[in-house]
Amino acid sequence: MEILYKKMWEIDKLEARKMLIESYQNTGSIKKTAYLWGTSRNVVRKWIKRWEGKGEGGLLDLSRKPKNSPRKIAKKIEEKVIKIREETNYGKRRICYFLWKDEKIKLSESTVGKILRRNNLTKDKKKRKVFYPGVWVYDQDKPFCLAQVDTKDIYDKGTLGTKIFTHLWRNRLPRYQWTFLEGKTRLRFLCYSYRIHQTNGLAFVILVMNWIRAFGIKEEILWQEDWGQEFGGDNPEKLEKLDNIYYRPLGARLKRCPKGRKGYQGRVERSHGIDDQEFYLPYLLEIKNEEEFLNFAGKWIYWYNTGRPHFGDKMNGKTPYEKLKESGYKIPIEFCGFPPIILDKISSQLVINFSEKGGNDLCVYD
Repeated sequence: MEILYKKMWEIDKLEARKMLIESYQNTGSIKKTAYLWGTSRNVVRKWIKRWEGKGEGGLLDLSRKPKNSPRKIAKKIEEKVIKIREETNYGKRRICYFLWKDEKIKLSESTVGKILRRNNLTKDKKKRKVFYPGVWVYDQDKPFCLAQVDTKDIYDKGTLGTKIFTHLWRNRLPRYQWTFLEGKTRLRFLCYSYRIHQTNGLAFVILVMNWIRAFGIKEEILWQEDWGQEFGGDNPEKLEKLDNIYYRPLGARLKRCPKGRKGYQGRVERSHGIDDQEFYLPYLLEIKNEEEFLNFAGKWIYWYNTGRPHFGDKMNGKTPYEKLKESGYKIPIEFCGFPPIILDKISSQLVINFSEKGGNDLCVYD
């Protein structure tokens, strides 16, 4: 034989098996057929047996799918996983949590991941740049020593899509979100504005710090912010002046994260993604005016602080409020209900009243 069975099999599987059977019919010997084709007797015997049983159809490849799958997830459970994903866009860990909490169904994260992949419900992950996280967050022994603070442009057409973006614009809903995130517990406070400028930033500091002090929290809080002009920009003299006049009297300190190192603001940046997925995308189309917007935002941040389990570093499924109590703080749950406010309406007068100098040299619209 000029060509071996293996070579012929690589060219055409079915034709190779037919030729093997034809050689056996001519020789009448399994041993001789195996020798002529350079293969084993077991291979020849296998295809002869299939050919005798089913004819040419027996020479086709059989499915490798197991006949029985005793550990296969029930269809009803798989439908529950799909429903949760489609309604909430939760990840594997959070889906597992709510299946157990609400349905007493226990699934592993890998099983949920397989169900999502099987139903084409996986997320396209962007490649993340490697950043060295700020040491302050992970080194804190107690809450209210470090806060990550940032602003977010809600009118993000790429994230929300054209329909929601147009709805926001037509209903003239607030554009900017101001976020204060306590580094250790992930507890957050939000405010909103139509414009982004330094006066609104200072008003946000005054409102948040007065709220914290009203509940008896006395720690000096480091406000870690990026290099945005709404927080003072990059002028050292201006930053020092802002720190002395507005931050220090409230028991806070203004701090810049290293420029270009977004990892230092990782937790607040991550929280903005959660806002998009669990608040803005599902609910914005239901909101028709500013009052409804603030009501929804108040309910969302209260749920975020008191009802939503977190699975970040050392959170173990606890809410920010539970983590706060675990740290020894005996603060009523009302603390988590910081009311979202439109800063534009109060910022100028609030900052001027606070500043001993009237704020005329600092409260400028950038």
